[in-house]
Amino acid sequence: MMMRRLAVLTVCAALGLLAACDPADKPAEPFKGIDITGADYARDFALSDVEGHPRTLADFKGKATVVFFGYTQCPDVCPTTMAELAAVKKQLGADGDKLQAVFITVDPERDTPEILKAYMSSFDPSFVALRSTPEQTQAVAKSFKAFFRKVPGKAADSYTMDHTAGAYVYDPQGRLRLFVRYGQPIEAWVADLKQLLA
Repeated sequence: MMMRRLAVLTVCAALGLLAACDPADKPAEPFKGIDITGADYARDFALSDVEGHPRTLADFKGKATVVFFGYTQCPDVCPTTMAELAAVKKQLGADGDKLQAVFITVDPERDTPEILKAYMSSFDPSFVALRSTPEQTQAVAKSFKAFFRKVPGKAADSYTMDHTAGAYVYDPQGRLRLFVRYGQPIEAWVADLKQLLA
């Protein structure tokens, strides 16, 4: 009876040690952004960069990639988001080079390659801007469940664009992981990206 009890205790102790060593047993810190791991949308895109080269999500494998839909004449959300991502890149320190921002214009009629290049360079030269025809842009946005529409202004060329004010975040393996709403604090961005890059 004593030997049986000792054997049971030994097995329990061994199982306890195994469980303690299993990294999957340790709960990860919850993300600050919205965890959409495994979502069946926002899988990829096929658009041109400012040099006219075709780009897809696979081009950025090995980096945490942040995809944002916006336009250069946006008065607030777009420049704020790009400036925040530039600040996040700096706060990541040595891991900053592993962050890739991708800006998809929802206003290809006004956002020429030259304008996009200058716009992105004002935030960080490594940030990439993509564009296409209005029809293809609409198709890509739909595949991301992103929204945009033209809002007429007083003159024909003074319109603004309503658009989704959030970003899609991919891990270095190219898997969609997070949706980050506009206004998430920089500290929260840094914490989430550090987890994805770990």
